[in-house]
Amino acid sequence: MDKAVKHITHWINGKPWTGQAQRQGDVYDPATGQVTGSVDFAGAGEVDAAVAAAAQALPSWRRVSLARRSQLLFAFRELVRQHAGELAKLITAEHGKVPADAAGEVARGVEVVEFACGVPHLLKGGFSENVSTGVDSYSIRQPVGVVAGITPFNFPAMVPMWMFPLAIACGNTFVLKPSEKDPSASLLLAQLWAEAGLPDGVFNVLHGDKDAVDGLLTHPDVAAISFVGSTPIARHVYETGTGNGKRVQALGGAKNHMVVLPDADLDRAADAAVSAGFGSAGERCMAISALVAVDPIGDDLVARIRERVGALRVGPGSDERSEMGPLVTRPHRERVASYLDSGVAQGATLAVDGRVHPVIGGSSDGFWLGPSVLDHVTPAMSCYADEIFGPVLSVLRVPSYEAAVRLVNSSPYGNGVAIFTCDGGAARRFVSEAEIGMVGVNVPIPVPMAYYSFGGWKASLFGDTHVHGTEGVHFYTRGKVVTSRWLDPSHGGVNLGFPVNS
Repeated sequence: MDKAVKHITHWINGKPWTGQAQRQGDVYDPATGQVTGSVDFAGAGEVDAAVAAAAQALPSWRRVSLARRSQLLFAFRELVRQHAGELAKLITAEHGKVPADAAGEVARGVEVVEFACGVPHLLKGGFSENVSTGVDSYSIRQPVGVVAGITPFNFPAMVPMWMFPLAIACGNTFVLKPSEKDPSASLLLAQLWAEAGLPDGVFNVLHGDKDAVDGLLTHPDVAAISFVGSTPIARHVYETGTGNGKRVQALGGAKNHMVVLPDADLDRAADAAVSAGFGSAGERCMAISALVAVDPIGDDLVARIRERVGALRVGPGSDERSEMGPLVTRPHRERVASYLDSGVAQGATLAVDGRVHPVIGGSSDGFWLGPSVLDHVTPAMSCYADEIFGPVLSVLRVPSYEAAVRLVNSSPYGNGVAIFTCDGGAARRFVSEAEIGMVGVNVPIPVPMAYYSFGGWKASLFGDTHVHGTEGVHFYTRGKVVTSRWLDPSHGGVNLGFPVNS
């Protein structure tokens, strides 16, 4: 193996795996198109080993005091903050996003770690004295067991940190299966957990593809599955996991709309459309991919967007001038670019062609596609119906607020939506009427803070529980109600009757 190509393997029971992988995958630098790493793919044996390590660690970990768990989380938080630059560089090298995006990803992940540090408060139950004569009742929440997290390529640090801090804080043990496209960040996080003092086996990392995923979904010792990815895979994860008796939260894809009313500040709306549509090369489940212009502002808004897009600096993350990087793989780049041709063939206007956008300092072998805008898109076109997951913004024109709401609510997805307006009444009405899980008012990407929960409606979520926040705590725990009677020494005998109020 070329010395320049690093080897990435699993993290099982507190240390790197030392076995011989039957299969491996290549890891690329998307800015150059060159192979920079080789990652081991897990088979059934490695899945069994990781789950066994987590299962063995579970009884002792769940008995660790809340105070001690909180101390470990604080230690992990400090280590992640100290190594934030290193994490961001790994993300840039394997995903391709520019340093500002990578640093922002790490910061948003740390927010959930900080939220999980408050686990002693988050796990407080309730208590009712004397519910019946001499009888008290109280509620507690307990860990579910071994939990698996299956996470996507677009946020190799943040999305795992949406899951495992709360799962571990609640007393569970964890097996992470990150994307095989950018696996290195997860190994650094595992090393930081070990340095923080987390017991062996509480946090494990498995690399691989569908074989590893299906191994976790069907493993009898895995109690719960958290997933973020595309809708077809989310459906598979939910159906397979629940079919095997597991608790599952599976967050799927999106087609996020940004509605711009005629009274909106069009400069701010154009700025928001560009940043939310093309940040991280559009490879975000909360990216704005459908801009809904309420006439008569469509032409003016598109002109302002075109002006801003032309000034965007596309280039490698190693260049401090770069504002947008490449796409994650060559096949993905080709798939995204194909929507420009199909959109035009189906009647859209190619207002901005990202294929001719200049790349600053980038290798011609990189997976480049500049920001692109398709105008006069209709709901029947594939560029609108499909989740493209790249830097392609579709602009739809509608005649009224009511038509915009109908368009948004007709989408099979329900992840995020934004409205831009200076009318507080219209915004309030939209918040109520939008059938979407996360709504932004003059905020293009309404990702909640860690103490609220992230997740959509309809085909964007399979299961009942969103990630992080209070719902995340509830997903990783089970409720138990205890009814207790301690007999007074003068009770005068045992009463075997069913307790009733008297």
